[in-house]
Amino acid sequence: MFRMRFIALALGFTFLPLMLAAERKVIHPKEFKKGTPFSPAVLVDGTLYVSGLVGQDLKTGKAPEEFEAEVKQCLENIGIILREAGMSYDDVVAVQVYLTDMSLFPRMNSVYTTYFKEPRPTRTTVGVTQLAGPFRLEITVTARK
Repeated sequence: MFRMRFIALALGFTFLPLMLAAERKVIHPKEFKKGTPFSPAVLVDGTLYVSGLVGQDLKTGKAPEEFEAEVKQCLENIGIILREAGMSYDDVVAVQVYLTDMSLFPRMNSVYTTYFKEPRPTRTTVGVTQLAGPFRLEITVTARK
């Protein structure tokens, strides 16, 4: 009896690192270009970490001229990733928004609130001097099923 318990305990310690290793899955919807230096999102043990996304049209790579359209495109791109992971905007728990001009905050917020309903996720909004490309905002989210 003691010997059986010892073997079970020894096997448990042997496989413990494997049991504790987080399952990690890259989420890369077909709409997103391959060969970029980052993954659009990574799903780890039920939590989805979405890379910072800008409001670029996924086919043309261009930003809409109208700021509200840029915000909408960015959130639509996030939605594609959420759906690919089997999630929705309701599963988002945290949002980080980066704006190149903080005076755009009310305009961003008017579009944002049409995607995230009550109770809304936590959010941080930060003003930055510049983003990659001609974009005025970047958004990243964390979601949990």
